[in-house]
Parts: sequence; structure tokens; C-alpha cells
Amino acid sequence: MDDFTLARAIHVIAVVAWIGGVYLVTTVILPSVSSLAAPEERIKAFEEIEGRFAWHARVATVAAGASGFYMLYVLGAWEWYLDIEYWWLHAMTLIWTLFTLVLFVLEPLFLHDWFRAQARQAPERTFRIVTRFHRILLTASLITVAGAVFGVHG
Repeated sequence: MDDFTLARAIHVIAVVAWIGGVYLVTTVILPSVSSLAAPEERIKAFEEIEGRFAWHARVATVAAGASGFYMLYVLGAWEWYLDIEYWWLHAMTLIWTLFTLVLFVLEPLFLHDWFRAQARQAPERTFRIVTRFHRILLTASLITVAGAVFGVHG
């Protein structure tokens, strides 16, 4: 096995773990938590569950980014960013950048505190916002994954 094959395997596993986790949170956990009686309980349960997943997502996004950029380096494919035919590469990079910013910058700096403050003031509204945000991210991520598979495998 060569380095490129290893990088591809790491990349696929990382994306499966990361986007699969987003899929689970969006389609199973959020709907389950929304059935809790008190809005305050929903927020507490969601924070606890997502807090446990956050470090998994951080590891997976680092692995996906490192392996993805390594593969671009090995292929000498940086110019693909200049060609619209490789829109899926742009989408992958955009999704990865967005998640990386949220997980490593926005959440630790202010998003977590903002979420708690909003949840105290309007828990139902906050939960709806979180659910909508996850649905949008999941949809964009799945379109990107499909585009990448079609783009790489024709």
C-alpha cells in the first residue's frame, strides 16, 4: 500500500465518521430530544450529547483536512481550484472550512456561550434554530459527498 492509498482511506473514514455523526445528530438525536416535555430539558440533553460528539468531530475534520490536502499535494492538483469542473472540490473545501471554523474557532470563542444565553431566554426558538442549522449543514454535506463521488469516480 502506498501513501496515497492510505491517505484516501483515512479521508473516507474521517468523512464517514464526521458526516455520519452530523447525520445521526440531525435525523435521530434532534428529533428524539425534541420530544422531551420541557424546552429546558431539550437544550440540556442536546448540549450533553453534542458535547460528547464534538471531540470526535474535531478529530475527524482534522483527519479529513490533512488527508485531503495531502492527496491534492501528491496529485499536484491545486489547479483544480481554478476549474469549475471540480466544483465538488470547492464544495468539500467550503464544507470542511465551515465545520473547522465552527468546531475550533466559533464554538470555543463565543458560540457555546451565545447558545446557552439564547436557550435561557427562548429555549424553543433556540432549539428550532439549532435544528434548522443542522439540516442545512447536513443537506450541503450530503450533496458535497455525492458530488465528490461522482467527480472522482465519473
